[in-house]
Amino acid sequence: MSKIVGIDLGTTNSLVATVDSGIPLVIADATGRRLTPSVVHIPSTDAEAIVGQEANRVRLLKPAETVYSVKRFMGRRGADIAQEEMLVTYPVKADKTGAVTIPIHGRNYSPEEISAEVLKKLKRDAENYFGEPVTRAVITVPAYFNDAQRNATKRAGELAGFTVERIVNEPTAAALAYGLDKLREKSKIAVYDLGGGTFDLSILELNEGVFQVLATNGNTRLGGDDLDKRLVDFLAEKIQAANPSSAIGHPQLLSRIREAAEQAKIKLSTETEVEIALPFLTPDFSFGYKLTRAELESLTRDIIARTRPHCLRALADAKLEAKDLDQIILVGGQTRMPLVGKFVGELFGCADFEETRGSLRLGQDYHKAGGPQLNTSQNPDEAVALGAAIQAEILSGGFKNVLLLDVTPLSLGLETFGGLMNVLIPRNSTIPLKAGELFTTAMDFQRNMLIHVLQGERERAKDNWSLGKFTLDFEAAPRGVPRVGVQFEIDASGILHVLARDTKTGKEKMVEMKSAVDVDDAAVQKMVEESVEHAFDDLAVRRWIEAKLKANETLTATRKALADFGAEIETDYREKILRAAGEVESALATENTGGSGDLKKLSAAVGALDEATKPLADFLMDKAMEALLRKRGLLQ
Repeated sequence: MSKIVGIDLGTTNSLVATVDSGIPLVIADATGRRLTPSVVHIPSTDAEAIVGQEANRVRLLKPAETVYSVKRFMGRRGADIAQEEMLVTYPVKADKTGAVTIPIHGRNYSPEEISAEVLKKLKRDAENYFGEPVTRAVITVPAYFNDAQRNATKRAGELAGFTVERIVNEPTAAALAYGLDKLREKSKIAVYDLGGGTFDLSILELNEGVFQVLATNGNTRLGGDDLDKRLVDFLAEKIQAANPSSAIGHPQLLSRIREAAEQAKIKLSTETEVEIALPFLTPDFSFGYKLTRAELESLTRDIIARTRPHCLRALADAKLEAKDLDQIILVGGQTRMPLVGKFVGELFGCADFEETRGSLRLGQDYHKAGGPQLNTSQNPDEAVALGAAIQAEILSGGFKNVLLLDVTPLSLGLETFGGLMNVLIPRNSTIPLKAGELFTTAMDFQRNMLIHVLQGERERAKDNWSLGKFTLDFEAAPRGVPRVGVQFEIDASGILHVLARDTKTGKEKMVEMKSAVDVDDAAVQKMVEESVEHAFDDLAVRRWIEAKLKANETLTATRKALADFGAEIETDYREKILRAAGEVESALATENTGGSGDLKKLSAAVGALDEATKPLADFLMDKAMEALLRKRGLLQ
């Protein structure tokens, strides 16, 4: 069986790793580099794409033909990329279907095709290392990647010639890398993963070889790119002030400023000030500026602070406090920034940081009594790839004493009659898993059932996101007779499969949900926040809708009985039933614009109608018994 490699397909850099003789290691390329810049230059000829460090150098000269940070476009739609477009110097647009494309040299490239070029390069590096073909891979993604983004990543791997054995969440992979030598320990850890384009906070419990994710939260549009953009804007203003004739919007000039900003940010992780020099921005103008770490931190502090609510929500979902954690693991290249270490340390109570301590050094841990340890023992650039390699080794059977249990970040369910969402899989459920439920029809002689799959945290279907719809056909029958079993299955890569089956005929339909939802992480967080903010209102709406359905069902049955047998019962009883039915109709008419109503009044009216129809129910029972006896010849 061929080797399975682990791949960290990153926004800024990508890596391929393996486990050799029980030791996880990152595979270097022919030049000895272990990090491959996630940069692809598309030549004007039919020549192969240029990938990695060489493409990074070409970016300065041909910024409109060199693609970087493409991970932020994976699985997204054209209506949802305004924020990302501002971060790049190459063209981005939407095709006729709304999918993101990158037009270069008259051809529209998809983000998956660009990512595949990076993966092809990593594949070649791995094959040079092993001396044989490598066709299987575990690829990591941010924990908050949705179904569309996960499928796009899987597709990129397939385009590169890989069989993608598993999609693994990045912070979970990092925890594997951290915990491999601690398999006999019991601990709770948080992985703070701030990379080039994404942020995740995952809380895991390590218990004698079992890695169980308790909760995850994050933002797939928050990372080092945003800090770079802030610094680029700052330098552009300084350049414009010094020389108003500078063509700041020119792609080549912007590319030079961006490279200078990136390099300055990296140097300020270990130095307190750096000299930025941009010679000959115009034939008669050169720019120089001394940037201090304090200035950089002042410029970007609010961006780092945007990770705070995600951390707090993950803790709340895990039902833990910071003091309950044993370790905070820093992952992702952006965590090298001293401000990040200080922010995380203060947020989780890891240590008392003083400005004089300088930067966090690799392997240097800070710990305060009563708080968790801030762990930097893993190389933040390599931890995710190493964890992916460990997962690959687990799948190969190399590590038999390790089990990884991940979670799904949002609830999944179906729209049911009345416009409610019926949750089959609650958020933060451990995956892989299956969950199912039986459903029936709400109308007589339906010939099919619409399966509308939803994702979100609200009670009403319209307040959640639609992942897709399909129909299952079956034999027409009175309402309540057909039985349709619906099963949700989330595989180990976090991808949803939905099965619907008619229990009578066995007819079924299986659909793999490839979400086309145009949502960003702000929308995800808004959804979660609104589910808490409107919890009582949503519950009131659900109770009202359920009561309304029951009331309408009672009214329908009463009207049918009166139409069929009303002439055979006493007038007083009939009038009493009609008055009670009128009270129910009146209560139903109290529904407000928010979709709720006077539940107490409706419940009382339905109760009165039930009471009033008891004689009618007895009469119908007698009629049914009489008919049965006649059918059996026991009554003339």
